Amino acid sequence: MASRPNSIDRSSPLPLWAQVLVDLQAGLANGEFDERFPTDKQLIEHYGVSRQTVREAVRRLTDEGVIERERGRGTRVHAFRQIGGSLESLYEQVQAQGAVQRSVVRVAAVVTEPGIAARLKLPSPARARLVLIERLRLADEAPLALDRSWLPERLAARLLDADLSHTGVYVELQRRCGVVVDRGSESIRPVLPAPEDRRALQLPRGEAAFAIQRLALAGERPVEWRESIVRGDRYTITLDLTRRQSAGAARTIPWAPVVIDGAG
Repeated sequence: MASRPNSIDRSSPLPLWAQVLVDLQAGLANGEFDERFPTDKQLIEHYGVSRQTVREAVRRLTDEGVIERERGRGTRVHAFRQIGGSLESLYEQVQAQGAVQRSVVRVAAVVTEPGIAARLKLPSPARARLVLIERLRLADEAPLALDRSWLPERLAARLLDADLSHTGVYVELQRRCGVVVDRGSESIRPVLPAPEDRRALQLPRGEAAFAIQRLALAGERPVEWRESIVRGDRYTITLDLTRRQSAGAARTIPWAPVVIDGAG
């Protein structure tokens, strides 16, 4: 906490607990508390506020599912970060951040989906057979994401017999089918999930989520179309940004929807 500036403004109409909450949310989003969340004593000393003020701010984070307090273990951060453009899977990212990843396979079947088959550039999309794998992704046994992956049956049929509880689709796709995902693209937007998805994710009513659509490729060949719903209160996407410039003077680039290259 010593490196963080004290952002409390006692002349502000915003209650002190709300100011502490906003500042802690910013720190969580920046990954400042990934290794260790401050104790109440440290927060009191840093912000110069009462114990009641700190506890109210921390209680709000706990209610939102962002952190969890356990007797004897301290406070754990439940938000996970994805680095934009990374080839790491959600499984690898969660494991790397010190949490236990587990997946519950809800559907593993062969289906026909003409629209998705067309995205995968399969011949005769109306008749093309796809492997559909739907998983509920858990981090430390709490729901984090709901994934639906479609892959060509001729490439991925062996995934139907795979135990995906503690591994990733791409790991098993390479091990069982000899297909290596090495690139792709993602589009990300905020959504209010459908009621059935919200219930599966145990997401509070009115809380937003990320809807992520991904096309994964092996070389130039599309091998997976994936649609994911990720809890917005437990997930942060971090991007490294650069400004494009014309050959002459610098120019302003308008904001546009984010598209992330990668095959996580």
